[in-house]
Amino acid sequence: MDLALLRTFVTVHRAGSFTRAAALLGLSQPAVTGQIRTLERQLGRPLFLRQARGVTPTSIGDELAHRAAPHLDALVEIAETGLDAERGARTLHVAGPPEFTSLRALPALAPLASQGLALRASFSGDTEELLDGLAAGHHDLVFSTARPRGGLLAATPLCDEELVLVASPRWAARLSPEVLLSAGAVVLEQLPVVEVHESMPFVTRYWAAVFESGPAAAATVIAPDLRAVRETAAAGAGLAVLPRHLCAEALARGRLVALLDPPVPPLRTYFLVVRTGTLALTHIARAHEELVRAAGEW
Repeated sequence: MDLALLRTFVTVHRAGSFTRAAALLGLSQPAVTGQIRTLERQLGRPLFLRQARGVTPTSIGDELAHRAAPHLDALVEIAETGLDAERGARTLHVAGPPEFTSLRALPALAPLASQGLALRASFSGDTEELLDGLAAGHHDLVFSTARPRGGLLAATPLCDEELVLVASPRWAARLSPEVLLSAGAVVLEQLPVVEVHESMPFVTRYWAAVFESGPAAAATVIAPDLRAVRETAAAGAGLAVLPRHLCAEALARGRLVALLDPPVPPLRTYFLVVRTGTLALTHIARAHEELVRAAGEW
């Protein structure tokens, strides 16, 4: 059996789509379709059921993938290790939201850099863009606030971060927790808001969890980096919703004030995402283990 056909088959099985598998393999979709048909003829059994959106493996297809994928991944590891001996240090490509990647992920990976692993980081606040880049092979590890669907990507819950409603002392002095708890959504809609995007992802999540409603007002200031949101809110531009780890120091120094202390604070979960099978590669597995270990202290 041709190993190239098996490699294409496993990629389609993980991607759930001929189109996405073709992009990952650097082939045309007709070429991928032709290879799968060839393999099906050789085996005399259908491996996938074609659907309007992608493909679903048959029971035979699932069995073949279960048996073949670990061996193919091991061959990739052997090939990669051989290349490493010739070209020197491995390079790990990571991507995620700028604040989380800068302040948590990269410091956690710093020990590996001192051990010969080269690191390259990309920043994006768009979860879909991050996961698409991972699926296409542009990244090795991605930090995502959404769990990916399908079998192409594998996600490990990394940590939860508490979201805090904050404002400068000047704004906080005008608001009492009692008023906010009884009529918070109405009161706060009259105040300026600092956010990372026009869709107000942090404020919307907080409002839904605490007030069981959506914010009616638009953001006054948009800054696509939570560190900029923190500093702008501390300077008095308006209220903001921030991860506690990002605003803890500003809260301790009195530059920001937490406006509410809800009984069940809103949380945002971070996932560590890889392409299925790539943890067979030593440098990705080491980074994955180091990040999971470090997350226990976050």
